[in-house]
Formats: sequence, C-alpha cells, structure tokens
Amino acid sequence: MSLPNYKITMLALSLGVATAMVGCSSNPKKEVVDTGPKSSELVYIEKAEKSLDRKQYSDAAKSLEAIDTYYPTGQYAQQAQLELLYVKFQQKDYEGAIALAERFIRLNPQHRNVDYAYYVRGVSNMELNYDSLLRYTSLQQSHRDVSYLKLAYQNFVDFIRRFPSSEYAVDAAQRMKYIQQELSENEINVARFNLKRKAWLAAAERAQWVVEHYPQTPQVPEALATLAYAYDQVGDKATSQQYTDVLKLNYPELVKSNGKVDLRAARHEGSWWNRATLGILGRSAKTSGVETTASDNTTEQRSLTNRLSFGLLDKPAQPVAPVAAPPTQQFVPRTSVVPETVAPESNEDDAAN
Repeated sequence: MSLPNYKITMLALSLGVATAMVGCSSNPKKEVVDTGPKSSELVYIEKAEKSLDRKQYSDAAKSLEAIDTYYPTGQYAQQAQLELLYVKFQQKDYEGAIALAERFIRLNPQHRNVDYAYYVRGVSNMELNYDSLLRYTSLQQSHRDVSYLKLAYQNFVDFIRRFPSSEYAVDAAQRMKYIQQELSENEINVARFNLKRKAWLAAAERAQWVVEHYPQTPQVPEALATLAYAYDQVGDKATSQQYTDVLKLNYPELVKSNGKVDLRAARHEGSWWNRATLGILGRSAKTSGVETTASDNTTEQRSLTNRLSFGLLDKPAQPVAPVAAPPTQQFVPRTSVVPETVAPESNEDDAAN
C-alpha cells in the first residue's frame, strides 16, 4: 500500500530538518587559540596595581593570572601569586584563595612572605564556616557545623608555630581565641541536647572536653555545672559533689541553697516567656558574678529591632571580624611589588627570587 504524495513530501521534509539539526549540533565549537601574552610582564603588573588601587579585583585578577601563566619564572611571578591570593580573598572566592595559598607554600617554602600565605589560608577557612545566612544575621555559628573552624584553628596553630614573630601573629592569636570560644560553645550546645534526651554520660563527656581543652573560655562555668548535674543523675554522688564544691568556690551563684546546681543560671536562660518568644520578649537580667560567653555578650547588646527581626537587622558587633586586613598596594618599577601589610620593605634581592 503506497503512501499519498503529500505524506511522502512531509516525511521527506521532516527527515531533511532532522538531518540538518543533527548536523548543526555535531559541528564542533570553534577552539579558542591562546595567542600568548599581549603585553610585557611589566605592563601586566602595572595594570594589576592600578586595578588594585581602584579595587577593581576582576581586572586585577586578569593581569595577575596573565603573569602567572605567561611569566611563571619572571621577575614579578611570586609577587603576582601573593597578590592574586589577596584578590581571590577579596572576591570571596575562599576555596580559590586556599588553593593558591597552599600552592604558594608548596612552591615557595622559603619565601620571605610565605607567612602571608599561611595566614590567609587560615582566615579563608574561617570564612568558609560562615554561610550566606549567618554572614548577615546574628545567629550563632557555634550551634551549626564547625568543621571549617576546626581546620582554621589548626591552620593558625601551624602558622604561629612556624612564624611566632610574624606581623600577623597577634591577629592570628586573637582569631584562635575567638575560635576556641566558638568550639567551646559548640560542645556545650551538644551537652545541652544530651541533657534534654537524658544521655547523662554523653553530656558529661562533652562538658569534660570543655574543661580540659578550653579552660580559658567563658563556657567553663556551665561545663562544671553540667558535670555536677549529669553525675548526680547517674547516681555518682561523689563525683557530682566534687564538681559542686568547685562551683561553690568559684561560682557560688550557680549552686542553690539545697546544694543542687542551677543549670538555668549557668546557661543565663530567661523566663519561660523569654524562651517562648525565642528571646524577643521577657529577657532576664544577667546573672551576677558569672562571666558571660561571647554569645551572651551579643545577646545583651542586641537592640529591640535586632530581636524583633530575629537577628536580621541592626546586628551587634562581632567579637572578631573574620576578614583579612587589605594590604596597601604600592608599585615600585623593576623591583618586587610587596603589599605593605605583607612586608614593609622592598628590595632588589626579592626580584630575583
């Protein structure tokens, strides 16, 4: 049975269109051919410096990447890598900054400014721990995943061990102190959760970790109170009494008249109305005689606008601003271009590195 002429025509047209579409889709894309450097190394570094002065980081990155690609052993190669590391950080490309820092450390372990790479690596890992929501609110990071904070802490430990006299050592030490408080609060938060589900030994283990590894943090009073309470619940009265005696000596406000620990006072919890409204209304006065945690200080400084917006507006200042100090870019022709905060001096010897 033969097909009508119009059907044969439509079938032929369909096959023709399909063949044309397949042919177009199979055409290879034009390859981008790298024609090599368009300027000298000196011109690229001058452009990069001008872009950095204007905070045009995308343009600066293009010039610095060109130096890294076309002049890997040039006069400005190492400095371009350091400045590209800084640019990536300013662009909030923290993964890229970490990768560049580790590459610089691996390839230039004896460079006089390698401490800058160690420092920025730690700060970048610290930044990675704050997602887009937490960055713009006053929500507590310590109640979320802190894996990057732990990595940043180890980065700073390695940094200070290698460069104790670095100009970034003081800032790194302050960041370590802040991270310790965050990690300590994280352990205490897990201990609170374990107490709620009556996992007494698990709560005691978390609290013990705080006392042993973070003895200088403000969470120690609550950790001691948790230990006393948890051991009392499992029936270990002797151990519970030991921690209660420590509380009586150091934080008597946390022990009730009947000799039991006051966990609410240790946590600085508000009234039931305060907790029912998620801290917006009915705030209780700060417990006297007990050092407050970083989160408590933030809570005390929160305005009504901040509390009503659940931390979205009118944020209080953070104990440590997790940002790197921007170096002052200063270009000196035919010498190593070293940001002032990376190294205050610049000489001809480094140009040969």
